[in-house]
Amino acid sequence: MSEAKQAVQKVQTYGKKKHAIAVVTCQKGRGMIRVNGVPLAHIKPEGLRLKIQEPVLLAGKDKFRGLDMRLRVRGGGHTSQIFAIRQAIAKAVVSYHQKYVDEPTKQAIKDAYVSHDRTLLVADPRRAEMKKYGGSGARSRFAKSYR
Repeated sequence: MSEAKQAVQKVQTYGKKKHAIAVVTCQKGRGMIRVNGVPLAHIKPEGLRLKIQEPVLLAGKDKFRGLDMRLRVRGGGHTSQIFAIRQAIAKAVVSYHQKYVDEPTKQAIKDAYVSHDRTLLVADPRRAEMKKYGGSGARSRFAKSYR
């Protein structure tokens, strides 16, 4: 036990969309990204798989080569979870580069993300409106009958 233990380079961030919350732990590794224990290539639905890969493609695969990411996602539907995952990945790579790499690299990644889609870094505040009495939904009302 005489050898000094190296401090692990690790950041933890989150992404949100409606009721879906994705928490990512990003640390030095060999480029593995797993969502609830499943590799990124096996994520369903397949149509939205490209949305998860957007942060990787925008920043460049070389930025992700030395990073392992483990994501846990809960709540919401399929699409909301996908958007929460992509936001969590984007925020994780930006914060990792800010903390452990250098400021110009972080700024370049951040500018690429913001110019493509601001929701990669900033959460969407919209939520579903509550249903009220007098109608079938939040805004619709029952038809008025005169006879």
